[in-house]
Amino acid sequence: MDLKEHIRSIPDYPKKGILFRDITTLIKNEKAFSETIDQIIERIKNIKFDKIAAIESRGFVFGSAVSYILKKPFIMLRKKNKLPAEVHSIDFELEYGTATIEVHKDSIQKNESVLIIDDLIATGGTAEAAAKLIEISGGKVACFVFVINLFDLNGCDDLIKKGYKVENLIEFPGH
Repeated sequence: MDLKEHIRSIPDYPKKGILFRDITTLIKNEKAFSETIDQIIERIKNIKFDKIAAIESRGFVFGSAVSYILKKPFIMLRKKNKLPAEVHSIDFELEYGTATIEVHKDSIQKNESVLIIDDLIATGGTAEAAAKLIEISGGKVACFVFVINLFDLNGCDDLIKKGYKVENLIEFPGH
């Protein structure tokens, strides 16, 4: 199945000049969604990890499904002020602004290996912030998995240059 056929492109969202790759058309199709989860699991079958973390909010869709199937603990990396207990926080730059993500301080134990899942990587700012959260929590990033890589924005390349393992299922240009 060509998963690209199930991604909708929306021009000028969330602001002018951005071509948004929408995964809602992928996840509303049960066959395409199942195939996506199967492909993620196939890509990570030889990677050893203790937990799965996903980035708010679309990453939760994929991360929780993979976590359930693989019987691995699931960690939510959330936007600022969404987690009720003590958190580690990281501020970072987006392609179209700034943001903060957080993780509960008790989510990751020292030396645990964490797989990070998100729907899309563009410039890599969110992914790099997620890695920093895992690392300041005492963990190690086993691998990143993205459903979509906007290849010309170099986010995956930058993560690889920093020593991270990266997998993605679909590639699109960013603009």
